[in-house]
Amino acid sequence: MSQTPFSPEEIASEGIKPEEYQEILNRLSRHPNKAELGMFGVMWSEHCCYKNSRPLLKQFPTTGKRILVGPGENAGVVDLDNGLQLAFKIESHNHPSAVEPFQGAATGVGGILRDIFTMGARPIAVLNSLRFGSLEDAKTRHIFTGVISGISHYGNCFGVPTVGGEIYFDPAYTGNPLVNVMALGLMETPEIVKSGASGIGNPVLYVGSTTGRDGMGGASFASAELSDKSIDDRPAVQVGDPFLEKCLVEACLEAFKTGAVVAAQDMGAAGITCSTSEMAANGGVGIEFDLDRVPVRETGMVPYEYLLSESQERMLFVAEKGREQELIDIFQRWGLHAVVAGTVIEEPIVRILFEGKIAAEIPATALADNTPIYERELLSEPPEYAKNAWSWNSASLPSCTAAGIEVQGNWQTWNDILLTLLDTPTIASKHWVYQQYDHQVQNNTVMLPGGSDAAVIRLRPQISTDNPLLNSGVAATVDCNSRLVYLDPYMGAKAVVAEAARNLSCVGAEPVAVTDNLNFGSPEKPVGYWQLAESCRGIAEGCRELGTPVTGGNVSLYNETLDSEGHPQAIYPTPVVGMVGLIPDLTNICGQGWQVEGDIIYLIGNLGMRSLAASEYLATVYGVVAGKPSEVDFDLERRVQGVCRYGIRQGWVNSAHDCAEGGLAIALAECCISGKLGAEVNLELAEKSDFRWDEFLFGEGGCRILVSIAPENQKIWESYLQENLTNFWQKVGLVGNAESSLQILVNEGVSLINLEIGEMSDRFNNAIERRLNSRE
Repeated sequence: MSQTPFSPEEIASEGIKPEEYQEILNRLSRHPNKAELGMFGVMWSEHCCYKNSRPLLKQFPTTGKRILVGPGENAGVVDLDNGLQLAFKIESHNHPSAVEPFQGAATGVGGILRDIFTMGARPIAVLNSLRFGSLEDAKTRHIFTGVISGISHYGNCFGVPTVGGEIYFDPAYTGNPLVNVMALGLMETPEIVKSGASGIGNPVLYVGSTTGRDGMGGASFASAELSDKSIDDRPAVQVGDPFLEKCLVEACLEAFKTGAVVAAQDMGAAGITCSTSEMAANGGVGIEFDLDRVPVRETGMVPYEYLLSESQERMLFVAEKGREQELIDIFQRWGLHAVVAGTVIEEPIVRILFEGKIAAEIPATALADNTPIYERELLSEPPEYAKNAWSWNSASLPSCTAAGIEVQGNWQTWNDILLTLLDTPTIASKHWVYQQYDHQVQNNTVMLPGGSDAAVIRLRPQISTDNPLLNSGVAATVDCNSRLVYLDPYMGAKAVVAEAARNLSCVGAEPVAVTDNLNFGSPEKPVGYWQLAESCRGIAEGCRELGTPVTGGNVSLYNETLDSEGHPQAIYPTPVVGMVGLIPDLTNICGQGWQVEGDIIYLIGNLGMRSLAASEYLATVYGVVAGKPSEVDFDLERRVQGVCRYGIRQGWVNSAHDCAEGGLAIALAECCISGKLGAEVNLELAEKSDFRWDEFLFGEGGCRILVSIAPENQKIWESYLQENLTNFWQKVGLVGNAESSLQILVNEGVSLINLEIGEMSDRFNNAIERRLNSRE
């Protein structure tokens, strides 16, 4: 093997820092060869080893009564009672989607699905959390439509429903979109399949598709800033085949049920390098692997290319010795490759063979877990941008009356502003998006996209349970108000966790556990690291407060693009929280839309807490992103969410909807649009000296849920509210009929808003399509 030192340029091209190269020399006691340097490059990238974030992730709570598998495996697994076990995880495919939107997003779906069925679970649902720049920008429209096409292509062809998610549009994501995909799967094997190799002499099987040069160095590519030259990295974007992966899931689940599979690992980021080193390190053993036995789709490949390829739909198994042919037969029956390509060895190394010689030989832990860790110094005080933003207050806005407000010299009524916000792509209906997804395949989708605060999936076990009449479900949501996190990462991250749990509670689900996707800029910059560290602190506190341990996730850093002057500009810090919840009885759930004319509308939660800080109103109407986010009251969150869940499970609550982006007025409008029924809301307000009508209508923050109750349940509901929420509830109005409008009245009939459902629906339902069609 080569002992020739590499030049600084060659070392840097693999994403390795000079001090890291010196550490490689210390680990090997020699210079690496080209293949080994590439292996270290991908495995020591942020995408694979979390060298900047791992110290921060240690503060997350990871254990609980329902947690069966926590961080460190392909996916987390939780117990849902009655013998049901759910695997779930979220991952990102941001940079690939920036340079090749269709394939980048499609293979993001394929990768997370493999993480799920590698555990022995059948995928039952997908959600996505997406961020794009402004739709006024032609490049953004290209990325947006490509990403949506890629997600729908892979999910629809594979046969898994895309049941929910979130999409935000903001100039902060111009050129660097975020594509985070969360998948859920129901365990189908008697035992959870893990990744640690064991059994000296056991064969190592390569199964699935062939290996090519696509996806070369994808992990390193995902750990670097984007620039105009990133388009040259298109080979780092993988190409997926959903039809082949459908065969792969069936073959894998069949193979796992034989009991002949000792361990399994998806070949995702870093491909053969990652799967061999992680399986060896997790099991405390070594793996010898022969590249000559790997099925290929291209000729003339060298070890460096084999080891760094991220060709899709490939897996690595450790099988029981003597049973390998049993597994090979299963894969061949499904039209897939399956070959014995390696062996578990006692020496804890990864030894790669090629053409009868040793092509690479590295201690497994040096690649997988004993990797560089950077504990960076945290700013002693918030950065200037945050302190400046916190100094803003609503007194700087024009004064307003019950009739409206003057915006840039033009008088606007509250009707005008509500319609403007409903037409904002971030708030508006994502119908144009989810109509392209098959959200009902498998026939287990209980709540259709757009109709509830969280997705609801029926659980149909494939293995025997003790309860043949089981009618339980799982709810799932992905959430992150990144503008809030940008202004105050600690407070904003706590609010993200609280909102995710609130959304689950609004469908009647008990929050159970979390998977997170931490999307940030460069951690090597003081502000970027402060945002990351403070967000992790906020998520950890939020999860502890709400009893939702973190089972795993993904870290995506270096999400930056160069501005017109060549300066790196980071995205907003975007710690996406994916949360799952248990629904014991699917007959007791509800959506967000009004259900019955004459139902009574209540607002429960902190009635007085509302702020224009980080609000959609402030950003859309005034182009201002500023303010100090409000503190999260977790005691009130637990009480309000518990009351909402109990009311739903008792059959009292007919609809429930969280007040989030756009505040109370937008939440009321969404309930009307979703239920196709009007509402008359009348509130008594005490106008203090600093009272603002826009803050009352469009202010955000705090724990607030709108619910509707049948009149016959009014007495028992109010008695329950008074006993459990005391002063944190208010009866605010009545649900109207299909011909009525949304009327928001205050103080004995002063009208703030009066809008027809049809006019609101047009703005809300067609906002995205209108922008796309007007610029074709």
